[in-house]
Amino acid sequence: MCGIVGIVSHQPVNQELYEALTVLQHRGQDAAGIVTYEGGRFYLRKDKGLVRDVFQPEHMQHLRGTMGIGHVRYPTAGCTSSAEAQPFYVNSPYGIALGHNGNLTNAELLKQELFLQDQRHINTDSDSEILLNVFAHELQRLGKLRLDVSDVFDAVAEVHRRCRGAYAVTAMITGFGVLGFRDPYGIRPAVIGHRDSPQGPEYIIASESVALDVLGFKRLRDISPGEAVFIEKNGRLHSRQCAEHALHAPCIFEFVYFARPDSVIDGISVYQSRLRMGEKLAEKILRLRPDHDIDVVIPIPDTSRTAALELANRLGVKYREGFIKNRYIGRTFIMPGQQLRQKSVRRKLNPIDVEFQGKNVLLVDDSIVRGTTSKQIIQMARDAGARKVYFASASPPVRYPYVYGIDMPATSELIAHGRNEEEIQRFLGADWLIYQDLDDLVEAVRRCNPAIERFETSCFSGEYVTGDITPEYLERLSLCRRGPKKDDPPAEAANTDNLDLHNSL
Repeated sequence: MCGIVGIVSHQPVNQELYEALTVLQHRGQDAAGIVTYEGGRFYLRKDKGLVRDVFQPEHMQHLRGTMGIGHVRYPTAGCTSSAEAQPFYVNSPYGIALGHNGNLTNAELLKQELFLQDQRHINTDSDSEILLNVFAHELQRLGKLRLDVSDVFDAVAEVHRRCRGAYAVTAMITGFGVLGFRDPYGIRPAVIGHRDSPQGPEYIIASESVALDVLGFKRLRDISPGEAVFIEKNGRLHSRQCAEHALHAPCIFEFVYFARPDSVIDGISVYQSRLRMGEKLAEKILRLRPDHDIDVVIPIPDTSRTAALELANRLGVKYREGFIKNRYIGRTFIMPGQQLRQKSVRRKLNPIDVEFQGKNVLLVDDSIVRGTTSKQIIQMARDAGARKVYFASASPPVRYPYVYGIDMPATSELIAHGRNEEEIQRFLGADWLIYQDLDDLVEAVRRCNPAIERFETSCFSGEYVTGDITPEYLERLSLCRRGPKKDDPPAEAANTDNLDLHNSL
């Protein structure tokens, strides 16, 4: 999962791109980058690390210009450590920079085609570089010295024809403008905003609406599945549907975990959808155990707080904050490497013993993926004096690999794969385990926007919306991600290497 942003303004954009990336930091903590344009040149800074660490005053001064794009990276594709911080850049044709959120499912085939047919060399293991070169090749085929907007949209249409998988993209073409587009299923989010200035209209494209809010942009709309929008450097906006067959099927895991609660994605309030997840969980608990003995509901900070609060209200029991989170530890789900994730749990959370002692505690989390974190948290609750520990997940069991931009591709990593809920409960050490039903999750999210007929739910259902995922593909991906240890237990995660440092000015 990554975060993207692009801005066309009449004022320098370096500071606003930085601020947008800081509020999108939750989408990726591995690397960050910004590229701006002025006077016929791109100015690029990218490196491994958090936004605040990558960009120092001397770097910001170097990022000149009134239009630019930015990216925060969470690694999903690539089997080896390499300099994969984004945006990527190609000088031919015209000079193009690109940032990508998602994952191409036919990346290897495209890489071969680019070399054998298009005579383009891919220098990293990133599918984002592949996507950039596909787009660049389609523009180069035009053989034109000067582009017009229709040329850009024609090239995007060819990207849709050739590329499979999930992608939300911001790109910048030298001296021309900023482009944004989504895959034909709209799996990954992208929203466009605008604001007025004395010099004329200004626009932003971002992964989440929260980036618009902090910069004073008004949300115009979400980019539609298969649609491309292009903002010329003078602030003129263009849009076109570039996919022949578009079907809106956004990733439901955005609403469960990844997105910030104050964001609106595809017309759906993330906060309200999580409230309804708690409501649905409460209904299930009351249906299964109307005479439950739950004394207190405690969330696993931070993502599950909204659902846990509504769950407690519906059950009529106390809601308490039982864990204090160290704010300087990253999100353990998106940390590369299971060993690092496991070490981080105890450092990340510390229980408040008084909220556990002698009580029947219901812990609420947004999801259970590998199970190792949940198991440790349940033991922490027992060590703090809980009489019984129940555990509720605001989402259904994650039983299948996710291939559209979340780092859980191997079935061996997933605690729920091949296990029933009773077996998972025993592994976790809980006295009772409650999962959200998939139909209830879909209903909780869809209620804000009934026009969305389908969600991408493959990690829960095993049904891949793009229709091109085979067992052979999943096996190759599993082998690619698998760490060096051969004796890992089933719930252990694959080891994904950290990126090498990459510093470009």
